[in-house]
Amino acid sequence: MNNPLLKPFDQAPFGQIKNEHFKPAFLEAIADARKEIDLIAENQEPPTFGNTLEALDYSGKQLDRISSIFFNLNSAETNEEIQKIAQEISPLLSEFSNDITLNEKLFARIKAIHDQKDGLTLSPEQQTLLDKRYKSFSRNGANLNDNDKKRLREIDAALSKLKLKFGENILAETNKFEMHLTDEADIAGLPEGAKEAASQLAKSKEKEGWLITLDYPSYIPFMKYAENRVLRKKLSLAFGSKGFHSDELDNQENVLNIVALRHERAQLLGYETHAHFVLEERMAETPQRVLDFLNELLDKAKPAAVKEFEQLATFAKATDGIEKLEKWDSSYYSEKLKQQLFNLDDEKLKPYFKLENVIDGVFKVAEKLFGLTFKEVFDVEKYHEEVKTIEVYDTEANFIALFYADFHPRPGKRGGAWMTSYKSQYTLNGENSRPHISNVCNFTKPTETKPSLLTFNEVTTLFHEFGHGLHGMLANTTYPSLSGTSVYWDFVELPSQIMENWCYEKEVLELFAFHYETGELIPMELVEKIKETATFQEGMATLRQLSFGFLDMAWHGTNPSEIKDVKAYESKAFEGTNLFPETSETCMSTAFAHIFQGGYASGYYSYKWAEVLDADAFAYFKENGIFNKEVADKFKEHVLSKGGTENPMTLYKRFRGAEPKIEPLLERAGLIKKAG
Repeated sequence: MNNPLLKPFDQAPFGQIKNEHFKPAFLEAIADARKEIDLIAENQEPPTFGNTLEALDYSGKQLDRISSIFFNLNSAETNEEIQKIAQEISPLLSEFSNDITLNEKLFARIKAIHDQKDGLTLSPEQQTLLDKRYKSFSRNGANLNDNDKKRLREIDAALSKLKLKFGENILAETNKFEMHLTDEADIAGLPEGAKEAASQLAKSKEKEGWLITLDYPSYIPFMKYAENRVLRKKLSLAFGSKGFHSDELDNQENVLNIVALRHERAQLLGYETHAHFVLEERMAETPQRVLDFLNELLDKAKPAAVKEFEQLATFAKATDGIEKLEKWDSSYYSEKLKQQLFNLDDEKLKPYFKLENVIDGVFKVAEKLFGLTFKEVFDVEKYHEEVKTIEVYDTEANFIALFYADFHPRPGKRGGAWMTSYKSQYTLNGENSRPHISNVCNFTKPTETKPSLLTFNEVTTLFHEFGHGLHGMLANTTYPSLSGTSVYWDFVELPSQIMENWCYEKEVLELFAFHYETGELIPMELVEKIKETATFQEGMATLRQLSFGFLDMAWHGTNPSEIKDVKAYESKAFEGTNLFPETSETCMSTAFAHIFQGGYASGYYSYKWAEVLDADAFAYFKENGIFNKEVADKFKEHVLSKGGTENPMTLYKRFRGAEPKIEPLLERAGLIKKAG
């Protein structure tokens, strides 16, 4: 077979890849990578940093590239065939990963170097690589006996399949649900753009009227604007009950199996719980420190959240006689209250946030801060016609990165927004190999009469994911495993979340917020209102985010062997953060992909943790000017380019001159008054 994945390539050869290429490519690349590992492990020369640590870090490059292409497609452009291949391949990759970390000869070489590290002359990056690699072996079973090693392999193979199945079920649930409406009264309140999109979707499926789905661009406007409370309830319950229907797509058993296996794995390795295992390699360090952090924020946010909830309930009763505020009322009445208080709603703002203009805006911000320029190119192969391909250069016209941008929902694409990589940055033999980075989002598609117009929340999402993108693009390290976003997970959100701050600045909005029809710049009174509304219901938003962190820690910070009922256990975890009445039909855990499919298990708190960092860091920009070159250069040099080459607190202090304070976050959220 003429397999494009097994030939040397720089850019992913999307146009040539067929599904049948993947499995043979994986099998051959795994076999080749095994040979590389064997050569390192069997080397008769004494172990050195170069012939062991460096050789290991640069090994398996072809396998890494094939894996990144395949698993990124499984998120952004999947189908049943790809999902089936994923189920076959994932256990093989887990087994191969175990074969490395459980290779006694290889570990003996690494341990020998680690034992004499104080006598070696290593750079900070080399020291980090040595420590990280030694820990990854010892933390993944290198010191276990043969029986325990065998069990570890079984656990890892089972987990890889369970996580995939969890995600497949959510995608299938999302694609399965449609709310078909034919009475115009049922879409009363919806903005024209949302109506048109729903009508266009119905037409594409040869149906009359309007189709509403669980994809965010369809779901969110309906929940925010639709006057029909019964239909809002129907949609809300469908969204909140994904994986919770006791049918073939049910995820309850998957949740219980995943947490049980993670706990068993942690115990096998000598840790009390999965959270203890994970947090040893995080800035937070221990589950207790995470819980203390979440509780500190809860103490600050809950009084504000309760007050906001009471205000909303009173408003809903006064407006429409709502006796009991439910979850499906939240967005609808929040939007109405916001309009009354601030005379501002997303529909007023959206004409100023044409997708192409916002992209141009985020590029201009990156140019002003970090000296980058962006050039769309049309000769790069892509996996879907909607994907944009962009080359990134610095001020000296040096090539920095290739950037893929994929912005609209499709049936084969999971929900949400994320950044990923098709090729890591690294330096080998004096050549700095530049990265290929991707942002994937789910924004409203253009319609027959309107371009893609973003809500302000979507604008901040785009800036957020682009921040992750910059972390990948500006990577400048030696070793691939320490490059870009390969950092502690409670540090990885700093570059993304700090970028959101620029969206609220007049100086930035003036760069791109032009009316899509008239070209008029966004009026300054709207800019002021955007800033005013930044803290609207921030107490409730903080409580919601904290609730997810508490749920994550509840699943992973205890022994789960006694848990039999997913919903009952979740309800208990939510007790301290609940504002709305409980709904028996819904369950967050069965669709909580971040922790059961993605990499955020025991790490969901990191969004709030990184908010402390980003608020503190942006305060530094504000003190000196939001486009201050000196501060931007420090951020680029000490945070964005360094990846995981040193401890994140060391890097942060080098940038900021001190450890972060929590006050800037509390001030920004309006939870405490600003000093002075």
